[in-house]
Amino acid sequence: MLVGFDTNDDAGVYLLSPEMAMVQTVDFFTPIVDDPYTFGQIAAANSLSDVYAMGGKPVSALSIVGFPDKGDPEILEQIIRGGLSKMAEAQCSVIGGHSIRNDDIQFGYAVTGMIHPQRVWRNVGARAGDVLLLTKAIGTGVLSTALKKDRVATADLEAAVASMSQLNRAASEALQELQEKAGATQPIHAVTDITGFGLLGHAREMALGNAERGIEAVSLEIDHSAVQYLPGALEAARGGFLPGGLKNNRDFIGDCVGFAAGVAQEYRDLLFDPQTSGGLLVAISPEAADNAISALERHSVAARRIGKVIPKTNPLLSAR
Repeated sequence: MLVGFDTNDDAGVYLLSPEMAMVQTVDFFTPIVDDPYTFGQIAAANSLSDVYAMGGKPVSALSIVGFPDKGDPEILEQIIRGGLSKMAEAQCSVIGGHSIRNDDIQFGYAVTGMIHPQRVWRNVGARAGDVLLLTKAIGTGVLSTALKKDRVATADLEAAVASMSQLNRAASEALQELQEKAGATQPIHAVTDITGFGLLGHAREMALGNAERGIEAVSLEIDHSAVQYLPGALEAARGGFLPGGLKNNRDFIGDCVGFAAGVAQEYRDLLFDPQTSGGLLVAISPEAADNAISALERHSVAARRIGKVIPKTNPLLSAR
């Protein structure tokens, strides 16, 4: 086992040969949008994301379905079709799955990917001086909560759906190409995808390091004004449409975070906001950051510099 659960990494990695390792992950959840086909797409993109965050290539998947006994089979068909459309886009074969009767609809996948064992990205390993890049806007949690109250504009919902449905494939491939060109210098030091723990929750995991592997803890400094927010997300946060997961994240890691006095409450909330199929957070050497942004842009990924890695301080994370 090359990567297990010791640092809450995005996926497990198991060595098969000196040239090949297997990446494994699983994710499923209840609907966060009304359209079943779109829900299937989002669930698939979210399930695939962990493999991309490790630097791997998804190759096969098993579907996981929970569906009411008296549910409309056409809805289930559309969910599955939506998922298959994203799996086809990822060139990942769905080779089976399992379904159960369940009062709530649930859908997702167990995904297997392949990777070279010397090219695995971990969520730890960031070094002081590194630049932090983020490849997607945040705010899906508050917008999904606003949707439940019919308080989100159509255009804002469409932007959130487009973001959640977007695979992290292009971002991962762009960074892999950069890494290959760099050779032995290895400018990418840590990568994770932003999902249920929110930007600050996953940043905390990146900062903690791994003493058993000799990876020292660092601190992350985030510029809240540099983070991209989905259209309508700030308004939803100001309106109090805060999901339970946001409050849980704040309760769990709030003591690890220091906010500058000028950071308004809505921005503080959004930095804790749980994301569905969020972007990649990357710690990269400063001399490679511009090339990384250019490579991502060539792959139609609008990445932003959102902060930097500094020597460990108290608190572990800071937002200014």
